[in-house]
Amino acid sequence: MATTPKTRGPRGPYAKTRATKQKILDAALLVFAESGFRSGSLREVAERVGLSDAGLLHHYPTKAALLIATLQHRDDVATRDFHVDTADGRSLIQNMIDITERNMNQPGVVELYCTLSAEATTPDHPAHGYFIERYDWVRDLVTGAFKQLQAEGGLRDGIEPRSTAIHLVSLMDGLQVQWLLNRDSVDMTVEVKRYLDTLVIEPFRAPDRLA
Repeated sequence: MATTPKTRGPRGPYAKTRATKQKILDAALLVFAESGFRSGSLREVAERVGLSDAGLLHHYPTKAALLIATLQHRDDVATRDFHVDTADGRSLIQNMIDITERNMNQPGVVELYCTLSAEATTPDHPAHGYFIERYDWVRDLVTGAFKQLQAEGGLRDGIEPRSTAIHLVSLMDGLQVQWLLNRDSVDMTVEVKRYLDTLVIEPFRAPDRLA
């Protein structure tokens, strides 16, 4: 009986390069989460993965390039950890609460995201394209989740999925700025859950900290 051939992963120099980049991005995510994007240095990232400054610059020639790659890596990690690609509508919206809770433990990365997203509104910014694509992706993803919830009878009457998705994204990003300015004044997770609970018939699950 014929069997399906196993998919072989990359080998040789390409595999080594990809593995090195993965280590760099993992380290960068930790450095920027701990120190913020201004204080977190390329040298500190390089030291964490056992590279020289030149070795790091070979993969990411500028700090801007590394910052953007780190943001993309952060999205990939969240997509993996919260099963974003396979979650049903309600689970995906629940993930918005859980992701907010995770962000409250990563102030450096939140600061990186907020600062770069504001700077990237100018077309010549290196992260301009990244943020346009990301916002399009998130709005479409959340719109689809709300549509599924609506089709299942899980949304309250009068909720328009596309507008609600835009409102949710705006709320989450705006809360991040308020929280960075004064972390004692805003609990982002509480506010996101409170808003989402006004939209649905059955309230969402609170993270363990709030349960």
